[in-house]
Formats: sequence, C-alpha cells, structure tokens
Amino acid sequence: MKRNIYIKNTPYEAAIETFIKKLNEYEYFNVTSEEIDLLNAYGRITSEPVIAKQSVPHYPASAMDGIAVKAESTIGAHENNPVNLDKDVDYILADTGDYIPPEYDSVIMVEDVNFYDDIAQIIKPAVPWQHIRSIGEDLVANELILPSFNILGAYEIASILSASIQAVNVVKKPIVAIIPTGTELIERGYEEIPPGKIVDTNSKMLAYLSQEWGAETIIHPIVPDNKELIEKAVLKSTEKADLVIVCSGSSAGREDYTSVIVEELGELIIHGVAIKPGKPAILGIIDKKPIIGVPGYPVSANLVFNLFAKPLIYKKQGLFTPTPPELESLVSKKIASNMGVDEFINVNIAKVGNSYIAYPLNRGAGITSSLVKSDGLMQIAKESEGVNPSTPMKISINRDKNSIDNTIVSIGSHDICMDILWDLLQKNHNIRLASTNVGSMAGVMALMRKETHMAGIHLLDEETGKYNVKFLDKYLKDTKFLLVNLVKREQGLIVKKNNPLNINSINDLQDKKIRFINRQRGSGTRILLDYLLKQNYIDSANINGYNREEYTHLSVAAAVKNDTCDVGMGIYASAKAFNLDFIPLAEENYDLCILSDLMNKHYLEYLLEAISSNEFKNRVNSFGGYGVDITGNIIYQNNNK
Repeated sequence: MKRNIYIKNTPYEAAIETFIKKLNEYEYFNVTSEEIDLLNAYGRITSEPVIAKQSVPHYPASAMDGIAVKAESTIGAHENNPVNLDKDVDYILADTGDYIPPEYDSVIMVEDVNFYDDIAQIIKPAVPWQHIRSIGEDLVANELILPSFNILGAYEIASILSASIQAVNVVKKPIVAIIPTGTELIERGYEEIPPGKIVDTNSKMLAYLSQEWGAETIIHPIVPDNKELIEKAVLKSTEKADLVIVCSGSSAGREDYTSVIVEELGELIIHGVAIKPGKPAILGIIDKKPIIGVPGYPVSANLVFNLFAKPLIYKKQGLFTPTPPELESLVSKKIASNMGVDEFINVNIAKVGNSYIAYPLNRGAGITSSLVKSDGLMQIAKESEGVNPSTPMKISINRDKNSIDNTIVSIGSHDICMDILWDLLQKNHNIRLASTNVGSMAGVMALMRKETHMAGIHLLDEETGKYNVKFLDKYLKDTKFLLVNLVKREQGLIVKKNNPLNINSINDLQDKKIRFINRQRGSGTRILLDYLLKQNYIDSANINGYNREEYTHLSVAAAVKNDTCDVGMGIYASAKAFNLDFIPLAEENYDLCILSDLMNKHYLEYLLEAISSNEFKNRVNSFGGYGVDITGNIIYQNNNK
C-alpha cells in the first residue's frame, strides 16, 4: 500500500471554504425536517414558520380578581357619593382569566370594592375595558409566532402551547459518527492502565461537543490500526451518519490510513492545514457525506473539530455558527510562532488591576488539562512570527466573563496546598484560583511587572538562611505587598519505595549510576539544592541528570515512580502521593507574596480567611510533611508605592 508521506499546508480559511463549496455541490446542507410533539421540542430548531392557530386570549378575559361591571353604571361614583351595584344585574364576580360576557365591559379590582351581602359598593367610576384582556392581546390567529430556524426554548414552547399548537416541524438532528482508531486505545475501566495503552477520551469529548451543538452521536467501538477494519467502519458509518469523524490516523506514519481510505472510497479534498496544532487534518467526502480525520492528540483533535466540524453541524441545521465573545487582553509573555501557520493557543485570563491579562497555557498538543483550564483561545495569525509581552490581543473567550472577573491569579512556585486553597475559594465564594507554575524567581518577576495578584515563593537567602524577604526588598522595593505564610514544608530527596539504591544523603547524588531529575532554573527548590551542594562542596557537573528539569514537585515524583529517574528533589507530600520514600534535607517557608492594591479587597479578605481556616490547616496536615503553626501569619509587608 502506498503511504502518503507528504502533507500539504493549506491555509485554514481556504480549506474550510473549499470544503463547504464542495459539499454545496452535493446539496449536503439541504435541511430535512420531522414533526414532533411540542412538549418534546425543547432545544430543537423550527424547520418552518410557526403560526398561531387561535388568538391568545381567544375570549375577553378578566385581567384581575374583582367584579365585571357595566361602565355606564359606575358613572358618578365618588367617596362622597358611593354607588351600589346589584349582583347579577349590575355586576358579576370575576377572577383573573374568567370569561367576561358581552353585557359587561369593565372590571373593578376586588380591593376597590366593599361588599354588603349581594351589594357591591364602589367609590370610583370604571373606564370601559379597564382590566379586560381583549381577544388577541398576546397573539392573533394566523400571526407568526416564530420564524424558521429558531431555537425552541422554554418561553417559545410556552407561547406556542398557548396558541393551541400540539406539534411542530423541526430540523432533523444531524447524526455524527465518531470512529476511534488505534491499537494503543482501550476503553475505561482499568484499575491500572497498562504501559503503552491509552484510554480513549477523544471520541467521548467530540461526542459531547457534537451534542452541545445540536447533533446526535454514534460512537463506533475502537478499531485497531488495520486498514481493512477502519475502511469497514467508515463505510458502515457513512450509511447511518451525516458526518463521519475518524479519530487519529490522519498523519503520515506507517499506520496512518485515513487519507488513503478516503481517497480510495471517495474524494480527498484536503490533507494538511496550516494550523498549529492540528496540521494533519483530513477533509474528504464519501457518498456525498463529509469525512473529517482529526489528529490523535486531544488538543489538536479539539481544535480541528471546532474549526471544521462545528460549522458543518450548525449549517446542516440551518443555523449560523455562533461567534464567541472577544475580550482584549495583554499577553503576559513573549510568544514565538511560525510564519505561514495560524497558531491557536489556550490561555487563562484574569483581571489584574485595571487590565485583563492573558497567560498562555502549555502548548503541548496532548495536554488535555489545558482545555479544562482554558478561558479562551488566542490566534496568532500566519503573517506573524509571534507576539511580545504586553501586546493587546483579542481573545475568543469560552468562559463566562463574570467567572474571569472572579479569578485570583498566582504565578510562581508549585505546591499542592494551592489546590486546597482553590477548592475552598471556589466552594465558599465562587472565586477561581488560576495557578501558573514557573518557579519562585519567575513569580517575583511577574510581581515586579504587575502581571499577577500573587506569587508562591520559597527563595532561600544563602547568607542568612532566611526565606523570601531579601529578594522582595530587592525587586519590589517600590511596590506595596503582603508576605503571608502559607505553610512550612519538608524538602528532600524523593526515591523509590524501599530505597533500592540506598540513597541516604545529597552526597550519594555523585554516583554516576544514579539518575537524578532537577527542578527548573529559578525555582526555590533548585536554589535550595544549589545551596546544599555548595555547603557539601559538590560540583553539579558530577550529578547525572542535574540539567534535566521538571516544573512541579508532582512531576518529579511521577518521574521517580515511572522509573525514568532514580531520585529527585521535592517535598514530602509529593513522595507520599506516589507511595515513594523520602529523605528529608531541610524545612522551608512557602509564602504567598500578595499585591493587595491589584486585588479586589473582598477577594483579599476571602483569601486570608481561607488560609487561616481550620479546614485548610486540617487538609494540609493530612498530606504529611507540612507545618501550619504560622500559617496565615503576615511575615512581612511593604507599604511603599
């Protein structure tokens, strides 16, 4: 079988335009409809105008509780000249919604009437047709209630129901078939996932997105990397579905068959789009139906699906694709990008002071968590080589703006206690805590540039053995801030369970057979390690793996657990989380430096309240390796501005 090694680089706009134009030739977007019971139509789309069968109301109806009267019988009523009305002659009782017979032409509210047996006494005359709903006040028979291609919500259904309509014609939901392919894929349900196997998540993610956009979905069982089996699944799916998605197999590897199958069974329109991530995207047509091949990495799959499947699903329902709201934000750091490629980057957004700032998330195509954390998508146009710090960019936001406004951002060192803090703030005050783990020094630099509300830091002053204050005095001397202790914590060496290599001290790291993993430059843990190496007269060049870096304590522990290294520097809680052994080396302060002037004062109160709470301290203590005796204390503050 011939392999398709070369992937084109078609511009995104040209790719979608070409694809839709080709589908129009096959009249693919012609809408089909079905009649359904109105009470089952919530969320559906009208396929034709909805016309009122009768007027609403269809009779003269009382708009108030009271009495129906002849207006002429009330003339002259006054406080000094009450008028008495006889029941069933001059008035009848009328409740809201009651039919008003033709001999009566007005309603007086019950609170304006005094009753004496069957006599109703009034002191104010009635005006003809007061408090009476006329026929067709809401809708007139044969009036348009809704046009075609209108989404039926709660109010729409109530209005249609009031006009005596029992069933409506709606757009038939498009059916999206999703075929997960890959010998490495498995379904959920494993206690421990075997090495080399991956739980299929893409098909579920794309199915839920399809349903969110109004489609029905069929998820095909996982198909291994076998051309004949994938081909069979594609043919079966085109019989049932309006749109077929093949998950993975879109690249040019030895087991990437999608483009070949599409070319053999139908028309391969596009293979390769000038986007990042998602370049290997496939757009084709089989049996007059679109086939989209999405890459296997989740972030790539999501982007390709949003860019190419979403407009098809909406257009198939007679709708325009919704345009997400935009929020102009300042980019927090320099981002390099390739000319000729439209790059899409997930970002966090927070309001710091008076500005919205966008913080790029991990750009890896396989980082599903970046989709969870994302507040919006930033597009760097193909004509650009990137953006500089503080450049204003329009971000297409995917999160409610109120949620963005209710965000505290922390840039700095990583600690799992920050997750507890986030949980408490979210639970008690609906405040998000968005953390970016870049290390203590990078956190101080972000504070200096006023790009964050706060930073987690643990910077050791080698001369005094104290933490943080010296660095803040140096870099934030003209900035108002609070330094609050979050926790004390044990730092040390994380080693495998039962310590098979008998690592007992920092001196053992000089053994070339021992594989070490370090934290990134500028992190407090790296500074502490270098201090300990200096104290013990150890040259870092003698440590196997000193230049290999991870960005969090949990990542270090995971590397030890997965045997990609033998030992790493980190905190006790991370070792415990992975059931590893721990050799303590030092106790340190992990503090939060807070720029109080840049944070909503109520949020600052809630933050300090959460840190000092018993719930926070108890949950921290459950991890082990932490001290909370000074948690919540203000260690230092600078009131200079």
